[in-house]
Amino acid sequence: MVPCVIFEDEHLLAVNKPAGWNTHAPSPYAGEGIYDWLRHREPRWATLAILHRLDKETSGLLVFGKTPLANKSLTEQFTARQVLKKYLFLTDRLGPKNNITVKTTLLRIGEKYASRPGGEVAETQFRSRRVNETQIGNRQSAIGNRFVPSRVGCYHLVEASPQTGRTHQIRVHAAESGFPILGDTLYGGTPADRVFLHASEIAFAHPATGESMTLTVPADFAEWGGASVPVSRPDQPATGLQASPGSLGATPHQTLRTAIIELEATNAFRLIHGASDGWPGWFVEKLGDFLLSQAEQLLTARQQAELVRLAKTVSARGAYHKKLSRHVRQSTVAEASPQLVWGEAAPDRFEILENGLRCQLSFTEGYSVGLFLDQRDNRRRLLIGHVGSGFSISEIRNPKSEILNCFAYTCGFSLAAARAGARTTSLDLANKYLEWGKRNFVLNGLDPATHDFIYGDTFDWLRRLAKKGRAFDAIVLDPPTFSQSKEYGTFRAEKDYGKLVTAALPVLKPGGVLLASTNAADWPPGKFLADIVAAVHAARRKILHQHYVPQPPDFPISRAAPAYLKTVWLRLK
Repeated sequence: MVPCVIFEDEHLLAVNKPAGWNTHAPSPYAGEGIYDWLRHREPRWATLAILHRLDKETSGLLVFGKTPLANKSLTEQFTARQVLKKYLFLTDRLGPKNNITVKTTLLRIGEKYASRPGGEVAETQFRSRRVNETQIGNRQSAIGNRFVPSRVGCYHLVEASPQTGRTHQIRVHAAESGFPILGDTLYGGTPADRVFLHASEIAFAHPATGESMTLTVPADFAEWGGASVPVSRPDQPATGLQASPGSLGATPHQTLRTAIIELEATNAFRLIHGASDGWPGWFVEKLGDFLLSQAEQLLTARQQAELVRLAKTVSARGAYHKKLSRHVRQSTVAEASPQLVWGEAAPDRFEILENGLRCQLSFTEGYSVGLFLDQRDNRRRLLIGHVGSGFSISEIRNPKSEILNCFAYTCGFSLAAARAGARTTSLDLANKYLEWGKRNFVLNGLDPATHDFIYGDTFDWLRRLAKKGRAFDAIVLDPPTFSQSKEYGTFRAEKDYGKLVTAALPVLKPGGVLLASTNAADWPPGKFLADIVAAVHAARRKILHQHYVPQPPDFPISRAAPAYLKTVWLRLK
């Protein structure tokens, strides 16, 4: 079960949304919101319906409907104001001394809302809460598998009960009452690493039984404070947040990882994704028992300290750093390989777990360590036979199905398809990576001899396969942004991807599935899709089903770190 799910039955799905994640995608090519991610993840969640929303920076309870009965019942309860909700927030100002009720009419003014005549009626009840109440309790950190003591230092804890459901009403009413929410700079709050507002409780009548049910999720405010929060008596006014940007205890997207990663099945994921996590140009991944840091420069003293702290937090045995370079071909293997910067050295080959599959990695083979984590969710789609809502590929999960994986690298896509039951053909220009892929097959109890591993140029082999009359049920195209071969010459994704699709279509069966992906960061998603669709139409093939997916949530998309990975799944007639 995905860690963020706290309740599920036939009619309802309830989750604990982390701060920093939208309820739903703000635009077609933006990162998925939690609703989109869930709806496309499991077939039983394909019909999820949004019944209410939380702001991106607000954490806490979200309830989705799974059936028409649930959607109708909860919508009626929300409309009739029969759903009771409680929020908790921190403020560094003096909170309300007594229970107070704020009732105004709200109007939108630019990007903000304010109490103005003629707006929609909004009513909120506030009361101060004692810091040691159960809503601020200890919790177990999924990333580090350790207990984090919850505390709020000198900040005041306030409970808010909205009697209406207007956008931003708690934030507006708190600010206008003199105790703006910590981190809510839009409404005058002291700057912090998140908006410290949490939807902690929701109560309603179950849509099928009519019985009263209450769901609660404690606020994890202490995870954001860390050692940087000054400690004083709760009745003292706060002096402001002494934030430590980029630390595990102060980065919203770290909590996002604890919400989406099933550690029993996956121990390899991205921990820090550049500017989206407050560290421009710096990337850190957890690879089993080790951390891999990546940047264009050597680690700064601050990054080094953070990497060591992070390694200890997640119980890593060692941490490595790789200097990102555009001239890696001019480097020796030793120069291009990640270098140990803390802890014990990794074995020449070590294993990680992804979606329940074992994969071999290495820090001694040069620039590439053996797996690109941003394709984890796409590999899972092959593994479980489910692309997204209404798009099943379960028919390829049998030995009669044949999957062609071009630019196979260490055969991650092939491994997932083979584990699902399909027969795979892996094609790559580097024989050493195909041998690496065979070892991954063996690690998972699969016989490489029953699958094909072809060394050579993709364009050349697509022509050969077409001449031989070969046809595949699914084809994976995930080429490097730039590559060179003797047979084809230079390949640039933005210029040549359409030609690649054209070359692949003759060996794709009618009704077959094409997975097309690129990490060409400067290529707009719309143009990427347009080029692929144009190639399909030029080949007189018809698109029966199309599903676009961005990079996974542990590679969060933001204005400071726009999306780079683009993937489209197509079923073609």
